[in-house]
Amino acid sequence: MTTEWDRHLSLEPLGEGRYAGALDAGWSVGGGINGGFQLALAGAAISAHLPGKPDPVTVSAYYLSAGTPGPAEVSVDVRRDGGRLATVAADLVQDGQTRLTLLSTYSDLDRFEGDVRTTAVEPELPPQEECAGPGDVPEFVLEIAPLMRRFEMRFPIEQTAWIRGETRGEGHFSAWFRLNDGREPDPVALLMVLDALPPVTFDLGMVGWAPTLELTCHVRAKPAPGWLKVQHHTRNFAGGMFEEDCEVWDSTGRLVAQSRQLALAPRVG
Repeated sequence: MTTEWDRHLSLEPLGEGRYAGALDAGWSVGGGINGGFQLALAGAAISAHLPGKPDPVTVSAYYLSAGTPGPAEVSVDVRRDGGRLATVAADLVQDGQTRLTLLSTYSDLDRFEGDVRTTAVEPELPPQEECAGPGDVPEFVLEIAPLMRRFEMRFPIEQTAWIRGETRGEGHFSAWFRLNDGREPDPVALLMVLDALPPVTFDLGMVGWAPTLELTCHVRAKPAPGWLKVQHHTRNFAGGMFEEDCEVWDSTGRLVAQSRQLALAPRVG
């Protein structure tokens, strides 16, 4: 069975490094298409263009305009293809407008020796059955963010205060995460997961669309099958912008991906 995720990431090669795809309306949030999904679509095109080096290692993306539901084209330009690593630039374009431009390094993560070593601390989450799940999400939230129907997130109850109009003021979210249809995570999917949780500004009383300006992702290892743990936090808010740091841990307790993004704070009032 083809999963929803694989259908939404399907691409048609057009030749000369160009790939046709689409930004599915199901990935909408606020005023546009989720930046993580856009990045994954571009990442999938790069994977298709690099036989033997299908996995993102580091990706730095700049968001130039809001993605909209509909056809999209990804153009891939290989800047260097060495023995172990390839450096690639790519643009995601709709109707002549560049939505996303990125520079990335790809490889085959199976070739990396050893395992992840980190001083980062895996988040402690309650058992999934004790967390707030899809059935606890109000309809108005799903109307604003249809992408929440594309996957399952389970949050500690205290972290859902923003839904009730309350503010914790910690600038931190953590959750269990998995894709629909039993689709297991892979390195390209991690590019989306790194931008999937609600903006941490929600926890600061600023609820609304938070457009990403720049997002840098590091994929450290292929994730094992099963639920992921994802956590976001912010430390700085200035000039109407905030940074958001993310970590993704797999079902074996390995840190498999990290990111930092700079985003515009939601407009409140």
